[in-house]
Amino acid sequence: MAPRANWKGFLRLSLVTCPVALYPATSESEKVSFNQLNRATGHRIKYLKVDADTGDEVPNEDIVKGYKVDTDTFIEVTKEELENVALESTRTIEIDEFVDKADIDPRYLIRPYYLRPDGKVGHDAFAVIRETIREMDKVAIGRVVLTNREHIVALEPLDKGLMGTLLRYPYEVRDPKEYFDEIQDVKVTKDMLDLARHIVEQKAGNFEPDKFEDQYETALVDLINQKRAGKPIVPKDRPKGENVVDLMEALRRSVGGAAAESKAPKKPAKKAKKASAGQKEMLMPIAGKRAAKENSAKKPAAGARRKSA
Repeated sequence: MAPRANWKGFLRLSLVTCPVALYPATSESEKVSFNQLNRATGHRIKYLKVDADTGDEVPNEDIVKGYKVDTDTFIEVTKEELENVALESTRTIEIDEFVDKADIDPRYLIRPYYLRPDGKVGHDAFAVIRETIREMDKVAIGRVVLTNREHIVALEPLDKGLMGTLLRYPYEVRDPKEYFDEIQDVKVTKDMLDLARHIVEQKAGNFEPDKFEDQYETALVDLINQKRAGKPIVPKDRPKGENVVDLMEALRRSVGGAAAESKAPKKPAKKAKKASAGQKEMLMPIAGKRAAKENSAKKPAAGARRKSA
């Protein structure tokens, strides 16, 4: 079942309009997360909204937004006033133009969303817009209001739907000169480039997201399981960086290392550790939210019965 839509409205190309819904294409909920606790009691920490001067707690209905003019002066803006800032993009994604995907600077990309028809009507109009974008091999640029802000959105076909990527405005992208001006101009020799190119060729491959493991997430799950089992936590040695004295020699050694790495047989994926038969339920290892979600989706075998406590 798809998650709840972040936005519902209409997609319009000139006079062609259809109802659509926008859904987040990514999720962070499967990652291991922590709560803040009081070390002395073990109780969770609760945050309160308090008046900065009086220290009194303020109920939500008495909280309004304010724009800071100076240290002690704010201009209050109510929810109703914000809603009265009427923008067409609040309810409609109007396609303004079509551009080549290569023209969109990666720095302007924020996050992806899935766009699909909303309800049983409008599928024909949606398909016309989708296939037009696909046929022209372009990206459609429009605007949409999310969380009270208008965003530029780039639409492109993805399977039977559309992927909409929010884009930043120019004022949100920092000038690279602020960071790159102090980089020294260095002359790179042909021999260095040849060695570096050889390393790249040995490591060349296709981007396959499934082969990448979130090593930090795996380490967190392992840490939690060790603490649940009462095992001592031994800190691991941190990798130490080495100063490169002879760049050419470092490149030559890297070429040899990359060659040996490419010839070495690939290690099989690690299997999840099984709990020992005598392990108590309270010490059963966790698999992480993602694995738990995948396991819950699997149906139990026919005739399987749950043991009573």
